[in-house]
Amino acid sequence: MPTLAAPALPAAPRPPWRGIAALTVAVVLVHLVLLGLTPAAVGPRPSPLANKFITRTIVIGPPAAAEPAPAAPAGAEARPSPPRPPRPRPAARPRAPAPAPSPAPQPSPTPDSVATPDIPLEQLIAQANAAVAAEQAASAAAPPAVAAASGPAAVSGAKGASGSASTSAATASGNASGNVAGPVALRIPGSVKLAFAVTGQQGTSPMQGVFGELAWLQDGQQYDARLSLTFLFRTIRTQHSAGMIGPTGIEPARFSETRKTEVASHFVRDQGTIVFSSNTPSAPLMAGAQDRLSIVMQLGALLAGDPAHYPQGAVIAIQTVGPRDADIWTFNVEGEEKLSLPAGDYTVRKLTRNPRKPFDDKVELWVAPELGYLPVRIKQTQANGDFADLQLREILPLRQ
Repeated sequence: MPTLAAPALPAAPRPPWRGIAALTVAVVLVHLVLLGLTPAAVGPRPSPLANKFITRTIVIGPPAAAEPAPAAPAGAEARPSPPRPPRPRPAARPRAPAPAPSPAPQPSPTPDSVATPDIPLEQLIAQANAAVAAEQAASAAAPPAVAAASGPAAVSGAKGASGSASTSAATASGNASGNVAGPVALRIPGSVKLAFAVTGQQGTSPMQGVFGELAWLQDGQQYDARLSLTFLFRTIRTQHSAGMIGPTGIEPARFSETRKTEVASHFVRDQGTIVFSSNTPSAPLMAGAQDRLSIVMQLGALLAGDPAHYPQGAVIAIQTVGPRDADIWTFNVEGEEKLSLPAGDYTVRKLTRNPRKPFDDKVELWVAPELGYLPVRIKQTQANGDFADLQLREILPLRQ
């Protein structure tokens, strides 16, 4: 019998090149998401104020003086008011016998008469200011004026720790004049987002392709600040500060710094202490204390509130909290200068924190009066020579 041959199967069609390319792109995108190289995968958690921030400036300071009554126009004759007819007096009633005198009640203590506890770190501010004044007096004939202020009261004055009075440099550094200034005015900027171009040095490698972003959000009562450095869509360093806006200006509640892991500091205000997430012992909390990120905005708010109070040569002393420590930072206030940045040319005021200990960082801050004393350049130099220089690139739009 003849053998029946099986019918030949049709050749399988080759997949088109477009399908292969689409499949390749999809696989690459999946790997990018899993590796955390896309902006959506590494972006910071949204701020709780993202949907209710405000962009108006908050002014904190002494209440405005009452306006005087308008004066009468010149040449006008003062007319006396017509006399009122006397009211008839009622008939006299027989007096009741006077009761026995009772002991006079003791007056209730007023806020000004209540003894306030001493702040343990007041002397540290005085020593810091005295040391700065002594160093500057050795190189100059006249020492600069010093203003110890971290809000309405960095060093308590006559009213103690209530924060309602501030002491000038003369009192803090032991000067005999003992001038006491009034409450310090602040102008806290509205919500803003700033983009920076970053240059620097890390070891033997220069920083290239790094971008920075400072997001400042506030709703009049709370604030949220975040400074991020990114490289190739990856966040390599983040500082985050969150807290309240109160009588002393910015009042942090939590500060964290994240590189490979997060390290945080907590401001326990009801106990007057600073608690660290690391093994560092807790530290006393002073009135007006800031962290390493909020201090940038607080210094700008101080200068914006009363620029004449901080002339060239003044020194501002503030307790500054890092992820593992709390110390007194002193900033030297310099005069105006011109600065060319990627965002344009600005007239700025410079504040410098010089290192006083072997491992202290040098911090330089430039604020622009025309932008409400917002920071337009931030440079931090470590003891080993590594530095990061952030220069304003643009002001980013806020999305509500």
